[in-house]
Amino acid sequence: MKLHVHERGAGDKVALLIHGVMSDHGTWHAVEDALVAKGYRVLACDLRGHGLSARGAYSPGLLADDIVENLPADADVAIGHSLGALTLSLAIDRLRPRKAVYCDPAFRLGRIPAGALEGMKAMVATASLDGIRAMNPRWSDADVRAELDGFGRYDIDFLQSVSDFDPTYVPAAPTVPSLVQLADPSFIVDAELAEELRSRGYDVRVVEGTGHCIHRDDFDAFMKSLDGWI
Repeated sequence: MKLHVHERGAGDKVALLIHGVMSDHGTWHAVEDALVAKGYRVLACDLRGHGLSARGAYSPGLLADDIVENLPADADVAIGHSLGALTLSLAIDRLRPRKAVYCDPAFRLGRIPAGALEGMKAMVATASLDGIRAMNPRWSDADVRAELDGFGRYDIDFLQSVSDFDPTYVPAAPTVPSLVQLADPSFIVDAELAEELRSRGYDVRVVEGTGHCIHRDDFDAFMKSLDGWI
């Protein structure tokens, strides 16, 4: 599937950014600014069913195939958040970036209970700037706007597929140096899974005081946790 890919910067280094569920490339705006300032050319895609990309069947494998087809291999770094991290993990052997970052990864998205999925649908349907701001008081105005814009371009039918995702998935040992950033606490990566990831060779770092959207809850702490990775 042809994905919408936002590109910015003309540096010699390449960074790939892959957003989370119900979002699109716009939620990376502050990270994009920082990477461009560091000399990167940034490519941020909209996953199928999100943003300006096409709709279709939904599964982790299809999402991974899409980014392999639409993003360049051998980038200097690839960063995936939530669903984007799951997608990146399934494409990593083919994309082969020099480094990979999994930001509060939804490796086991299929474990989300049906009631929570219904709540997510309702949140999208009733979203407003004031409501998003109230739920996320630490976010910038640009973050709040990007969230609402992402909701408006999201295929709500995507959530119907989530119950079919593998609830037991754990990525294999990393094929490239790989960092896992965790929220404090993470509601999708419990202590057992975090320890399993460490045992498989992932560098696991908790970003203190942040929720699931680490890069929007505390941008400075998010960037600090990337020391040595970008």
